[in-house]
Amino acid sequence: MLTFMMYSLILFAMNLLLLTLGLIINKRSPKDREKNSPFECGFDPSVYTRTPFSMRFFLLAVIFLIFDVEIILLMPLTMNIMNSNMHWPLTSSLIFLVILLLGLFHEWNQGSLNWMK
Repeated sequence: MLTFMMYSLILFAMNLLLLTLGLIINKRSPKDREKNSPFECGFDPSVYTRTPFSMRFFLLAVIFLIFDVEIILLMPLTMNIMNSNMHWPLTSSLIFLVILLLGLFHEWNQGSLNWMK
């Protein structure tokens, strides 16, 4: 018990030391303003760089990524279905596909797949 408390105290002291050291080293200066500005081949940016990102495009990209990964997960199941005499690989893949289709229909119903509104 005493060793656990000593180790905890030493770890707490080391964390506190590293935190204060990081705060001392990370002092901001007026020179950092140039580092934080956008860079376009040495010229000033031609357009405002803080334009908001399209949430519809982001949702569509995430949906594509999810379905792409899930199709990759289905690839080995085809080999299992062909090499197995049991019904479990076929049943599990059908359940997986039904869940995918339910998710697709939900996204379609919510309007996330409509690019133009």
